[in-house]
Amino acid sequence: MITNIIGFKSILNLKNNIMKTTKNLFSQGMLSIAFVGGLLSNVHAQTAGSGDWASYNRTLAGDRYSPLNQINATNVASLKLVGSFDLQTDINSFQTGPLVVSGIMYFTTNRFTYAVNAATGNLVWKKERSNAATAGYGANRGVAYLDGKLFRGTSDSHVLGMNAKDGSILWDVKLDVSGQPGVAIPMAPIAYKGMVFVGTAGGDLVGVTGHVYALDASDGHVIWKFNTITNYADNPKTSTGIPVSGGGYWTSFGLDETTGILYAPAGNPAPDFDIEARGEDLKYFNHLIALDIKTGKVIASKQLVKNDIHDWDVSAPPVVFTTKEGRKLVASANKNGLLSVLDIAGITNDPNGAEKTIPLIYEVPTTTRINTDVALSREFFTYFKPGYLGGNEWNGPAYDPQTNIIYTGANDWGLKAKLAPLDSVKNRIPAPGSNWFGTKDLVTDDPKLATGWLTAFDAKDGSEKWKYHTTGPILAGVTPTAGGLVFTASMNGEVYAFDAATGKILWKGTTNLINGGGVITYSVNGKQYLAVAAGMKSDLWFGTAKNSKIFIYSL
Repeated sequence: MITNIIGFKSILNLKNNIMKTTKNLFSQGMLSIAFVGGLLSNVHAQTAGSGDWASYNRTLAGDRYSPLNQINATNVASLKLVGSFDLQTDINSFQTGPLVVSGIMYFTTNRFTYAVNAATGNLVWKKERSNAATAGYGANRGVAYLDGKLFRGTSDSHVLGMNAKDGSILWDVKLDVSGQPGVAIPMAPIAYKGMVFVGTAGGDLVGVTGHVYALDASDGHVIWKFNTITNYADNPKTSTGIPVSGGGYWTSFGLDETTGILYAPAGNPAPDFDIEARGEDLKYFNHLIALDIKTGKVIASKQLVKNDIHDWDVSAPPVVFTTKEGRKLVASANKNGLLSVLDIAGITNDPNGAEKTIPLIYEVPTTTRINTDVALSREFFTYFKPGYLGGNEWNGPAYDPQTNIIYTGANDWGLKAKLAPLDSVKNRIPAPGSNWFGTKDLVTDDPKLATGWLTAFDAKDGSEKWKYHTTGPILAGVTPTAGGLVFTASMNGEVYAFDAATGKILWKGTTNLINGGGVITYSVNGKQYLAVAAGMKSDLWFGTAKNSKIFIYSL
C-alpha cells in the first residue's frame, strides 16, 4: 500500500471514478460493499483494496494478500494463459517481483527495467543501465513505485529514480559505499511518504557490511543511513582479528504505517560457516531490526539466528499484520527453515526511548531440519538441512486475514560441509569483496533430490493447518486472495492455485521454466489477472534457463 497525499481536485476525480466503475466491478465479483466503503474513506492512498500490485509484496506491510475475488475457488480451474513477455537475450536470475500500477507492469533484471501492458504483455518501454563495476550475483528483485516514479537499486550500488511513464532517469545517486568491492543492491526498495528505503548486500564477502538508507524520493539525496555494525568505523576487526563482514540486506522490507517503523532483515556474518574464526556474534547480524523511518534510529530488534554456522541469514521480507484475535505481529521466515512470529504490540516509535527486544511468540519449521545444532568439523563432513540456500529465501511469508493463516514457501535441499584449517581461514584471507565461507569443501545434495513445501500455519499459535510437498523448491512468491485461493510456483515449472483453507490443488499450470520470481494478481479494466516471473538463471541454483518470461493468466 503506497500512501501519498494528493490534491483536493484529484480526490474528487478519484471519488467520481470509483462511483462510475462500481456497478461494473460488482457485476464481475471484484468488490464488496465494505470494500467500496474502504475506497471512499481512503481516497488519499493507493489502498489495499486497489486492483494494483503497487509494492514488492503488494502492501508496504508485506502481507501479499489481494482483495480481488473475480478468480475464485469456483472458477479457477478455467484459468488460461492470455499473454506473455519474452525477455529474449536478457536471460538472467529473474528473481524480480513485478509491480502493476494502472494497467502497466514494471519489473527488472540486473541491466534493464521493463514496462509492459499488464493484460497482454506487450512492451511499453525498456530502459538499459549497464555498468562495468557489477557486483553481487546478478540478481535484481524489482522496483518501488510512488507518485509516478519508479525506484531501483543497481549492482554497482547506485539508486535510480525513474519516470514511470517512459523510463527516463530522473536522478541517479551513487551511494557512499559504491565502488567498494562486493557491494550491490539486489533488493526491491519500498517507497513511502516521499522517502525511498533501500539496503546494500554482499555480506558473504570479505570486508562487506550492510547498510540501510532512506533517500528523498524527489531528488535522491540521503536522509539517513543505518550501519548494521554500528561501531564498524571504530572496530573494523572481529574479536579474533579478522575483517568484520556480514549483515547485508538481500530482500525487501516491511513497514508499519501506524507507528512509522521500518522492519529490516539483516543477514549473516562471514566467514559464513566458521564461528571459531570470526569470533563472537555482533549486533546486528541475523537480526530483525525495527528502525524509525524518519531518523534511522533503532527502536527494537531481535536476533533470529544465533551463532550462525550454516549461512542461514535472516533473508526474507517480514510481514506486519494484525490477527483475527487483534494481536499485532510480525512474521519472518528465513533460511534456517523456521517461521518466527514476534509480538510488536509494544513496539512504538518513541524517539527518546531505549532500544527494546522484540518478543518472540513462537517458531515452527517450514521445511525438513536435520543436524541443525551439530557443530561443523575441520576433520570430516557434516550433513545438515536446510542447506545454505535455505529454507525460505527472498520471497517471504504471506498473511491471509480471511483465514488467519500465514503461508510460507520453502526449499528442502541439504548439503555437507567441512571447515578449512583455522590458520588458513584467519591468515589467508581472500581479497576484499571475495566469497568468504570458511569451508574447505561444500557438497550439495543431487539437485534431483531438491523439493519444496507450501505450508499453512494458524497465525494464532503456529499450528499447522495443511502443507503440500512439491517436486521442486518453492522460491517464488506466495499470494493469498479474497477468492479463497493461494497462488505460488515451483522451480519444477509448475504454477499452482490452492484452496486457501484446505490446501487442495484447484488448478495447475506450467511455465516449463525455473520459477523463482514474483507471483502476483491484479486487475486491469475490471478483469483480474495472475502473473508469474519465470526463467531463473543462477550459478547458485541448479538448472539453466532457456529464456526468461512473464506469463499472464486470466479466465
